[in-house]
Order: sequence, then structure tokens, then C-alpha cells
Amino acid sequence: MREELPRGWAACTVRDVVESAQAGFASGEKNVDRGIAHLRMNNIGVNGELVLDLVRHVPSSLRKEQYELRSGDVLVCTTNSGKLVGKSTYFDLDGLYCFSNHITRLRPNRSIVNGQLLQLSLWLSWKLGAFDEKCKNWVNQSTLPKEDLLDTTILLAPLNEQSRIVTQLNAAMGKVTDCQARLAQIPAFIRRFRQSVLEAACSGRLTADWRDEHSDVIAHHSRTTYSQADVNIEEITDTPEGWIWAALNSVCDPNRSICYGVIKLGFEHKHGIPCLRTSDVRPLRIDTASVKHIDPLISGQFGRTVLCGGEVLVNVRGTLGGVAVVPVELRGWNISREVAVVPVSTANPEYVAYWIASLPAQKWLTAVVKGVAYSGINIEDLRQLPVALPSMAEQDEVVLRVKSLLALADKIETRYKAVQQQVDRLPQCILAKAFDGELVPTEAQLAEREDRTYESAEQLLVRIRSEKTWAVSNNEKPKKKQIRNAR
Repeated sequence: MREELPRGWAACTVRDVVESAQAGFASGEKNVDRGIAHLRMNNIGVNGELVLDLVRHVPSSLRKEQYELRSGDVLVCTTNSGKLVGKSTYFDLDGLYCFSNHITRLRPNRSIVNGQLLQLSLWLSWKLGAFDEKCKNWVNQSTLPKEDLLDTTILLAPLNEQSRIVTQLNAAMGKVTDCQARLAQIPAFIRRFRQSVLEAACSGRLTADWRDEHSDVIAHHSRTTYSQADVNIEEITDTPEGWIWAALNSVCDPNRSICYGVIKLGFEHKHGIPCLRTSDVRPLRIDTASVKHIDPLISGQFGRTVLCGGEVLVNVRGTLGGVAVVPVELRGWNISREVAVVPVSTANPEYVAYWIASLPAQKWLTAVVKGVAYSGINIEDLRQLPVALPSMAEQDEVVLRVKSLLALADKIETRYKAVQQQVDRLPQCILAKAFDGELVPTEAQLAEREDRTYESAEQLLVRIRSEKTWAVSNNEKPKKKQIRNAR
């Protein structure tokens, strides 16, 4: 934002442009049938929108005139966690609504300020951190005192210019909202694409052309079998001729069993052994950003799950669906009891991970989940998970093709996130441009072009103040004069 004010604008405080400021009321009862709608801090969105997914209703006996909202009011969240204090919204609903003590209601003086523009100005101030130093902070809560809110500086344009700014802002913000809504659909498309890739890979469709070109390999594979392959294993999806079905345990190192890890991790050990939990094992990747370190003596008691690299990890408790291959860099790490290690030896570990992450395998695992409050997959059930196995050469080809396609999905996701960040910054950039006087021609520019006079914001403030002074001295309410458009 530029330091010099646009011509015809003035700096003032919130106090100068509102008729009143009122904090709401608290209520222990919040689910009263036929009660009054009671807006709370969760009803003010971070983008300045009214969020009406959950509106509480309080006893009608608490209804008082000063707590009733009118269309055109501005609501500011003045008690919340530190980052959320100061978020605001413009109220434009019909019907009876009141508001909680965590909200301060501002009633704009419409003869001075456009309520929507006031709210947007406060929203921009919040995003720029203008309220940070004004807040009183406790352990988990911060409060913005009403007096400090009222003393907040805002920039005021001439009244006619305010209306033109709001019209332009509504049009621009509408386009941003449409763009955000379209972008919001992309993650679902990417998830479906990734799942489709795994489904095609594990059904044989992805490598159908490869099999046509390598019929000799297929014939040799159909005449052989994995040494521990099961004869009557359940076939949970259609697979090409020649693929072999086996239980997951059949493709593992006979000297290492599928099992879960450390039962009690204990306290964080600064120089201890990194131990992977369900939060670290994500779909087809391991996130090492927040790994917990445990006492080496505790890890040593669970030597069977100390990682060598190349194993497949599967979440079996809590957050299910995580499955990934252990990279060699994590050699020597351990896992928690919520994670199972699958020491694959007679198949491509990455192919096995893709299979476990595929929809048929996930459906099978979901069907064997046990427990209610703390659900999970028993190790014995995991060991019996049916796996469809093509030849090792085809497994390698599957992995090669899946990696290529998933890398494409990753690239699209990276570009999406970059675009999303740019679009999410647009409202703040547009508002900054508006309060720099650059979004629409200023009233001063139009008056000069049309050779006419206009009432500047400073003149408007002086006139309103003088009317208030006259009214107070004569014990009357100031008369509302219609502001005529000089154009």
C-alpha cells in the first residue's frame, strides 16, 4: 500500500464512521428448539464470509434489542486464538439473529461509510497484522479490546467513490471465488487419477501391450510358481491369464515375519532411534518431518522390526490407508505398534505397495477391520491378504509405468498448489489496490475530467461532525441529509 493517500481520501478511525459498537452475550444453552439464532466465532470465515454450516440457537428469553443484528452490520471476532482475532464479516441476512460475547458488532454510519467497504478494510487490516500488538493474550486465547478496535485507522474515500469501489470489488471477488471453487475440484481429480493408475496396474490393463510383446516371458511365468504361493487363495479381482495369486505372507522373507513394532514409545529421546508412526506413513510415501525418536534400549527390544530398507510398511491401527516402501536411507529406524512391516523378498516391494494401496486390496482390508473406538487390522489377517502376482519382469514394468504416471500427478499437484497460493493471495492484493485508490477512477479524477466539484472524504467527516455537534447542542438528533450525486 502506498504512503500517500489518494486525492480526496482521508485517514480516520473506526470510531469516526460507526454509530455504535456492541459486544454480544454468552449462553450456556446452545441447542434450544425454536430459540434465537446465535452467531459465534466459527460463523465468521477466514475469507470474510458468513459460515452458516452450524448455527446455534439460544433461549428466546435472552433476546434484547442491542443484541439483534441488522442487515448492513459488521461483525468482528474479538476473542479467539491469536491468529483468528480480528477476522470479520458483513451481515446481510434476513430474520432474527444475535451474536456471542466473542464478537463485536459495528453498526456503520451509512452517511459516511459503506458497510461492506468498512468490513473489507478491517479484513485487510487483520491480514496485514494490524491487530497483533493490540491483543491481550492468555494461554490459549486472545482478545481485542473494543476501544482498540474503534481506534483502528482506516482509509476513507468520498461516498460516491466508495459505492463504485464496492461494485468493482464484488465483481472481482466473485471471479476469485469462482476460480477457487474450480481449483477446489482438482485434488479430487488427482486422487481419482492416482487410484485409476493403481487399479489399471493391479488389474493388468496398464501392461497389456507389454504382455503382447513378451509372450515368452508370460509362458515361462505360467509354468512356474512362487515357492510359497497358495493354491486356493481368494481372487479378489479379475486378473490376466498367467498371473498367480498368493497370500501376502508368501512373498515375504521366511526368516522375518509380518509384524507390528514398538508397543510403548516412551518420551522423546533427543539422540534416539527414529520411530515411524501412522502419521509418518502416508499413501505411497513416508513423511519424515515429524518423526519421534525413542530410547535405543526400547528400540533394541523390538529388533524384529528394525528396518533394513526395501520393506513395505502398512498402517494397521488408527489412520488406515498408509502404505509405503522403506527407502534405504531409513536403515536402522524402527516402527510403532500401529504400523506393520512387510519384509518382501520374492516380489518387487514397490509393486506390492501399489497392490496394497489399490482399491481391491483396500476394500478387502476394510472388510477385516476389527474394533469400534480404536479399529485396526489384525496381523494374521494382513498376512492372508490376497496378492495378484505377474512375472517379476512384468512387476518391474508395472513399477516403471506407475512411477511415471504418479510423477505426472505429482507435477500437476505441485502446479495446482502454486496456482492456488496465487489465487488465495488475490483478495488481499485486490483490496490493497482498492485502498490505494487504483481499482476505480477516483472521485477527484472524475470531477476534474467533468469540470465539477465534489465532496472529499475530509469534507464529509467535517460536515458529519458539525451536524452531530449541532444536534447535541440543541438536544436533537442530527437530520439525515441526502448526499446528492454531483455527477
